[in-house]
Amino acid sequence: MKTSDFDFELPSELIAQTPLEKRDSSRLLVLNRNKKTIEHKHFHDIVSLLDENDVLVLNDTKVIPARLYGLKEKTNALIEILLLESKHDDIWECLVKPAKRIKVGTVVNIGEGILKAECVEKKEEGICLFKLVYQGILYEILDKLGEMPLPPYIHEKLKTKDRYQTVYAKKIGSAAAPTAGLHFTKELLKELEEKKVTICYITLHVGLGTFRPVNVDNVKEHKMHKEYYQMDEKTADVLNEAVKNKKRIVSVGTTTTRTLETVKGLYGEFKKCSGYTDIFIYPGYKWQAVDALITNFHLPKSTLMMLVSALAGKDFIMQAYNEAIKNKYRFFSFGDSMFIE
Repeated sequence: MKTSDFDFELPSELIAQTPLEKRDSSRLLVLNRNKKTIEHKHFHDIVSLLDENDVLVLNDTKVIPARLYGLKEKTNALIEILLLESKHDDIWECLVKPAKRIKVGTVVNIGEGILKAECVEKKEEGICLFKLVYQGILYEILDKLGEMPLPPYIHEKLKTKDRYQTVYAKKIGSAAAPTAGLHFTKELLKELEEKKVTICYITLHVGLGTFRPVNVDNVKEHKMHKEYYQMDEKTADVLNEAVKNKKRIVSVGTTTTRTLETVKGLYGEFKKCSGYTDIFIYPGYKWQAVDALITNFHLPKSTLMMLVSALAGKDFIMQAYNEAIKNKYRFFSFGDSMFIE
C-alpha cells in the first residue's frame, strides 16, 4: 500500500481560511457505508441522524496558545517555538524554527523576557526540549503571549482564540484542536441530549503527529508520534453498556477514534485508563470500538485520510471527496464535515 494511493487534487480556494460565523452552519456530507450513498446536508442536521440508540463520544482536550515568537539572546535572531508537550519541572518538548540556530544552552526571550526558554536538549527533526523560566502562572502568560497553533495552510489571523477551541474544551494540553468538534454548539448538544442521545468524553492531547506529513512511500513504514490519552470510569461504563445493548458508538474526530480503538485493543473492553498511543489506522485495520464517525475533510496523503479510508473503504472515500470538491465544500481545519455511518 502506497502513500500516493491516498493523494488527490484539491483547488487551493477550497482550503478554508476562516471559521464560519455559526459553527453548526457548516455543510455535512453523509456517507452510508452499506448502501454506498452520499447525501448533502448541514451540520445542524446531525440531530436528525442520531437517536437514543447512539452514544456520541467527544474529545474534551483544550488547545494551548502554544505558538510563541521570541528573540535569541545575544544575536536577537527571531525564533518560533511551538509547545508540544509538558514533560516535567517546566521542561517542554517543542518544535523550533529555525532549528539550526538553536544549541543546548541557547536562551530565547519571549515577550521582552516575561518568559524565557532555555534549550536543554536537542533532538531530530526540529524538536528540542526547553526549560521555561517565568514568574506567575504559565497558562496565564501563554494566554497573553502565545498564538493559537493554526496549521501552516491557514494564512488568516483568528479574530478570537476561542474559535479554534471546541465549546466543550476542558483539559488543557493540546497543540492543535480536535477540529471535527468545532462544528458543535452548546445548543446543538442540548438538542441531542433532549433526543436522548448519550454524550460522553475522552481526552487525547493532540501532539506532533498533527504537524508531521507522511514521508515514506510504503504506508506501513510510517511511524506515528505518541500522544497522551485518558478515559475516565464514567465514560468506560457508558461505552461498555453501549456495547452490551448493541448501541452505536459514534466517534467525533480521528483523535477520539484513535483513543477508543487503543483502549478497546489493549483491554478488550473500555476501562478507566491513561497512557500514550501511537496507533496507526489504515485500510486492512480490524475495527473494535467505533461504529460511525463524524470528521472533517483531510489533507492528501495524510494518516487521517488513511484512517477514514480504513472505515469507509478507499474507493468510497475518494468518490466522496470528489463529490465534495465538485460541490465546493470547504476543506481542512475550518472546513466542512462528513458523517460516515
